[in-house]
Amino acid sequence: MESIAPNIFVNNLPETIAFYQKLGFSLGATVPDESPFIFAMMSCGEVVFMFQTFESLGEDLPEISRRDGGSLVLYIKIDHIRKFFEDIKGQVTILKGLETTFYGATEFSILDNNGYVLTFAEDEQQEK
Repeated sequence: MESIAPNIFVNNLPETIAFYQKLGFSLGATVPDESPFIFAMMSCGEVVFMFQTFESLGEDLPEISRRDGGSLVLYIKIDHIRKFFEDIKGQVTILKGLETTFYGATEFSILDNNGYVLTFAEDEQQEK
C-alpha cells in the first residue's frame, strides 16, 4: 500500500471547495475541467481529499448513504496547531477546542460544511 485519499461525497461541491480552501487546501484535478464540477481533488501538504457529488453517483454503489456527514473522523496531523487554530476558529464550527490528550497530542475538532468531523492534531513533542 502506498497512500489513501478518501473520496468524500457531498451535495454542494462549490461550497465544499471554498470551505477547504479556507483551511489551506489547493484545488487540483477536477471533472470536468470547467465548472460546474462533479469531482474535485484537493490537497494540503501530504493530505489529499477527493470530493464527488452524490448526484454523480447515480445508481452506482447503493450501499453509500446519500446523506451529508458520516460515522467517521478525518484525523489530520499538522504542525503549528495553535497558529492554525487561531487562523481558522472564526471561520468554522468548532466542535472541540484545543486540548492535550492522554496520548500526548494537542488536538481540536471542527465540523465541515457537509457535516463531516475533522480532527487536527500535533504530537506534543513537535509543538512549536
